[in-house]
Amino acid sequence: MKKRILGNGLEVSAVGLGCMGLSQSYPPFPEKSECIAFLRRAVEMGQTFFDTSEVYGVYANEELVGEALEPVRDQVKIATKFGWDIHDGKSWGLDSRPQTIRKAVEGSLGRLRTDHIDLYYQHRVDPNVPIEEVAGTIKELHDEGKVLHFGLSEAGADTIRRAHAVFPVTAVQSEYSLWYRNLENEIIPLLEELGIGLVPFSPLGKGFLTGKVTKALKAFADEKMLSPAQVSLAWLLHRKPWIVPIPGTKSPCRLQENMSAAYVDFSDEDMARLTEISDSSTVYGGRYAPEMEKMTGR
Repeated sequence: MKKRILGNGLEVSAVGLGCMGLSQSYPPFPEKSECIAFLRRAVEMGQTFFDTSEVYGVYANEELVGEALEPVRDQVKIATKFGWDIHDGKSWGLDSRPQTIRKAVEGSLGRLRTDHIDLYYQHRVDPNVPIEEVAGTIKELHDEGKVLHFGLSEAGADTIRRAHAVFPVTAVQSEYSLWYRNLENEIIPLLEELGIGLVPFSPLGKGFLTGKVTKALKAFADEKMLSPAQVSLAWLLHRKPWIVPIPGTKSPCRLQENMSAAYVDFSDEDMARLTEISDSSTVYGGRYAPEMEKMTGR
C-alpha cells in the first residue's frame, strides 16, 4: 500500500480506515468476531491507519479496535480522539480541561491495549477551554511518551494557528470531498503554510458520491472503468500530497476498492472535469444541526 506523510513525520497508508461505523451511526453492526476478523484482514491488505474515538459507541469502538489490532500493533498507526464529558455510559457534551484529557488518555490507552497513541485529536473545539491549554497538555503527554502526534478535528483557522504555536499539529480532521469543499478558501492554505496534514472524513460525501445522486460523476467513473468511490477518493489524493482520506466500510471488498484509489492516475484535464462536476452541483442545507455546528470551532 502506498504511504503518505502527515505533518511532522507520521507515515500512514495513503487511504486510511474510519472505524466508527463498526460500532455507531451506521447499523446493522456486525458481530464482534466479524469486526475483529475484518480489521485484521485490513492489515493483511496493507492498511496501516485506523481512526477511532472514545465517544464512538462510548468506548466500544476503541475496545474493538484495540482487541483487533493488539497482535499487529507494531504494524499500524492508531488515531483516536478526546474532548468529551463521558459518564454513566453517555456523552454529556464537551470537556477538554487538562484533567479530563489526562483521564481520557489513560482510558484510551487501556482500551486500545497500547502504551502510546499515534495521533490524538481534540474531537471538537471546547469554547470553555483555551486551545493553548489543550495543546500544552498534549505536549506534556507527548513528553511522557503517551501521545506521539497531536491533531484537531473540525477546528477553525484561528484555533489551528494558536494550537500549532504551542505544540505542532500533525493533522486536522475535517469533512472534505467533491460534495463538501468549504475548506478550500481558508483551511487548506493554512495547513499548507504550517505543514499540517489533512484527514478528510466523509470523503464520499456521506454516500452522495457513490452514484446515488451525482449522475455526472457516475458517467465519469464509467468512462475510466472505476467506481464513483474510487474517483472521489482519487480526486482527494490528487489535491495535495498530504491529504489522507478515511472512508469507513465494513466490507473487505469495499476496503480493497477504497485503498486502490491510491493507484489511480488523473491528468490535469481529469481533475478539471471533476472540479467542474463538483461546481455544477448545489448542496442545500447545513451538514449539522445548530448545536453540532457550534462545536466545529469555525
